[in-house]
Order: sequence, then structure tokens, then C-alpha cells
Amino acid sequence: MQDFLIVGGGVIGMMTALQLADAGHSVALVERGECGREASWAGGGIVSPLYPWRYSRAISALSSWSEGRYPELAGRLLEETGIDPEYRQKGLLYLRVDDVEAALSWAREVAKPLTRIDTDALYAKEPSAAPGFDGALWMPTLGSIRNPRLGKALRERLLQMPRVSLHERCEVSALIRDKDAIRGVATSQGTIRAGQTVVCAGAWSRALLADIGIELAVRPVKGQMILFKAPPGLVGRVVLKDGRYLIPRGDGRVLAGSTLEEVGFDKQTTSEALESLHASALSIVPALADCPVEHHWAGLRPGSPDGVPRIGAVPGFEGLHVNAGHYRNGLVLAPAATRLLVDQLIGCEPIVDPSPYRLSD
Repeated sequence: MQDFLIVGGGVIGMMTALQLADAGHSVALVERGECGREASWAGGGIVSPLYPWRYSRAISALSSWSEGRYPELAGRLLEETGIDPEYRQKGLLYLRVDDVEAALSWAREVAKPLTRIDTDALYAKEPSAAPGFDGALWMPTLGSIRNPRLGKALRERLLQMPRVSLHERCEVSALIRDKDAIRGVATSQGTIRAGQTVVCAGAWSRALLADIGIELAVRPVKGQMILFKAPPGLVGRVVLKDGRYLIPRGDGRVLAGSTLEEVGFDKQTTSEALESLHASALSIVPALADCPVEHHWAGLRPGSPDGVPRIGAVPGFEGLHVNAGHYRNGLVLAPAATRLLVDQLIGCEPIVDPSPYRLSD
């Protein structure tokens, strides 16, 4: 019998396990594949909503709290595991924004250093950007993290912790129900019992809760991305244009993303998406035409109707909790979303008001 059982080994699940173990609790984490290999691996790693001024206050509250936690987390994981998550704070350039005044108004309201820069400043910051832009919006504090390495580092840290047990390639078939209480899960590797069970299985969370009559409005939304093998320095910072983005890595590689596709649990890549992403990347930095596409992949985001995750106790069931539905912002919101749930699990004062994220009765 574990204190806590977590279903889902993405960044949300692993951060939850880390915080609970730090607090002295025993934790079992169950993952259908390998920890950190689904949406947490497939995303780009920008640690801010793409256009933060267009999001609700519920998203802003979590993203604002999370943003400053990544440097500390990355440093801790590097020290404890030797794996560098490669947090980079090089800022973000917004090209061709339609709602500039709304963006600047938001920045004043939340005290963010988002400013309008002229053409000279734009090309001084990103000399390889396509010609013809008459300035940009500039957010100097925005960072990015190499999310596959973040997942590896979190997994390695959990493996080192004696009060954490990882159950990978372990399919959950059902929640174990004792009247109106949940006491663990039945899996392909046997029964695992715990005092408290947390479902944070991303796009797969809905099906698991549906078996006990709980409707969770979370669906898979496919996103495809490509990776250019580019020379170091070609792209210096995150650049965003028309909803598509480029993210440079420390070794020079450049990610370009991403699509939004309502195709269920289909994770196949398509030639149409490859062509579209390639064209978008070249419209931002034309010199990428000379760089080979090294990789093309797809992942499944846990979409929700309003993009606001459901975080907290599941009504009507003792010992059952959920943290799912982060849509495009799982990595962005992870530090705050997991802290908010852990605060409730162990009886601490929540970091933000939990009411906007609760499941309705």
C-alpha cells in the first residue's frame, strides 16, 4: 500500500511524484509506455503560452507562477542527475501580431516586459529573420527548455528516490473501487493499491474516468513538428509568426511547430504537415532551406474545451484526484498545476485559488 498512486508518467505525473516524495510520502507511478515519452516529449518546450494575452485568468495565474520555476528546477535536476534540461532564457520575438494594443495592455496589467521594437532592433536580435518585417514585439524574459531532456532528468531523479516506484509499460485496466472510494488500480502487471490515486494520463484520462461514470472533457489533439539540423547560431531565440514558431536548441538544431489536428488517437505523421511546417519555418528564417530536416514526429495534446485543466478531487469518490486537460500548455503550466494539486493533497495553503480548475459535481 502506497501513500499515493499516480497514473501517467508525463511531466505532470513525474513532477507530482517528485513533490510528493520530497514531502516524505511513498509514491507509485504507473505509465503505459516509458515515462516522459508522450506529449511531454513531443512538445516544443516554450515555457509560456504562445500568445499569453489571449488566455483566461485561470491560465494566466498558473503560467505566471510556473514561469520562474524552470531555472531552479533545471539546475536542481542537473546537479542531482547529471542530465541538463537545457533551460535557455533568450527571449521571444513576435512577428506580425494583429492585436498589438491588446498585448501591450496585458503586459502593463501584469508587469511583463513586452515591448514594441523597430526594424533595426528586430534584425539586430535575429539577423537571419526573413526580410520585410517592420518591427516586432519582444519579450526578453521568456525561456525554453529541451523537454525530452527534462523528461529524462525527472525520470532519473525518481529512480534514485527510495520512496518512489516506477511501473513502466504497465497498462491500467481499471480503477479499484470500494463503494464510493478508489483504492488503487488494476494493471497489466497486477494490482497496485494506494491511499490516494491521481489521474494525470493526458489524452487517455477521459477513458479511465468514464469507467466509473465521470465525464472528463479531455480529448486528443494531434500536433506535428519537425527538427532542422542547423548550424549553431543560425536562430538565436524563439521566434513566433502566425501561430507557428521556431525554437533553437543549444547545439544549433531548430524545432518548427506545430499543427493542430482533431483526428483522435492517430499519431501518424503526414507529408502535408511536413510541407506546411517547412514552409512556415522558411517564412520566418529563409536560410533553413539549406538545412536538412532531421526528424518529423507527432504527439497528442490533452485538449479541453476552454484550455483550462481540471485539477483537484473527483466529486463523489474518496481518494481520487485528477490533473488533466492542459491542452497546448502542459509544460508551461506543469510546475504550478502540480504544486496546486500537491498543496491540496497534503493540506497546504494552495498557491492560487483552486476553484477555476475543479471538476463540477
